[in-house]
Amino acid sequence: MTAKRKTSYQVTDLHAAGEPVRIITDGAPKLTGASLLAKRQQAIDRYDGVRQLLMFEPRGHADMYGVWPTEADAPGCALAVLFMHNAGYSTMCGHATIALGRWVIDQGIVAATPPLTQFTLQCPCGPVNVRVETTPEGNPGEVTFDSVPAFAATLDTPIRLNNDRVVSVDLAYGGAYYAILPASRLGMDLTATPVDKLIAMGRQITAAGREQLTIQHPGEAALGFLYGCILTDDAGPPSTQLSRNLCIFGGGQVDRSATGSGITARLALAHARQQAKIGETFTFAGLSGVPFQGQIESIKKTGEVIVSVTGKGFYSGESRFWLEADDPLPVGFSASKTRMG
Repeated sequence: MTAKRKTSYQVTDLHAAGEPVRIITDGAPKLTGASLLAKRQQAIDRYDGVRQLLMFEPRGHADMYGVWPTEADAPGCALAVLFMHNAGYSTMCGHATIALGRWVIDQGIVAATPPLTQFTLQCPCGPVNVRVETTPEGNPGEVTFDSVPAFAATLDTPIRLNNDRVVSVDLAYGGAYYAILPASRLGMDLTATPVDKLIAMGRQITAAGREQLTIQHPGEAALGFLYGCILTDDAGPPSTQLSRNLCIFGGGQVDRSATGSGITARLALAHARQQAKIGETFTFAGLSGVPFQGQIESIKKTGEVIVSVTGKGFYSGESRFWLEADDPLPVGFSASKTRMG
């Protein structure tokens, strides 16, 4: 390569149930905030071009998802991470945590201890315990993480949509807040209605919820916002048969997986409705059809639940991305948000 180079970033790409995870492995600036949430704010205020460059076209796409590893400040944590996507930064991501479980061992950040390797990952929403099945040779397999305390915030809360139709949603927290409702409540069928129509409705509900719902996280103000909407089928708790859902999050992105933090929120909601017991295993799938398993591990004295979610990450590639000094698109661009002329 003979062209002048301005900046380069090394990344490793994985996926969990079809949802991408792009991990920055070299080139990102060092974050110096006193806490992980302070580092998150520093990334937003000073280094957001890193996220844009790696998530936006031409290096990424509208539904790309990424991880920015950084040093942990919480005691006992092996690593801290920022989660990022096309519209900004998330507070929790289950599919990325599942992929990270494998990557952390493969990178030697945590030494493998067959048959089960355990470590704690510091996420913006709090520390998350991770357990990785490990072969005698040290190869990682399925990954399980235990959620931060999760809870149903409100049940059957009405919101008004664009056509003045009023629908009720449940608001639940699983590391991020979701508005949750069955697609049938909207006259839709999660398996028969065209996906583009489901997505459009999910985006509308997310926008309405952000405008109309008051959200205050009990412990940290920075966590108090609606991350997205989850449309479910009519299965799921209390039934343990496969339940499908579609998560629309961030700026209208669509999760291909069942959404790990969304499963956490769904099981917190099921607990609030007395539809799930400790130790019952439930199976969920998203757009790709590849399942995750979830179950309530424990109930705290204050009523929140700890949920475990299990899945597996797979490698899809490694890349080094260049930004040349005279590139007319220094942070890339988002085609879905760009107007011609």
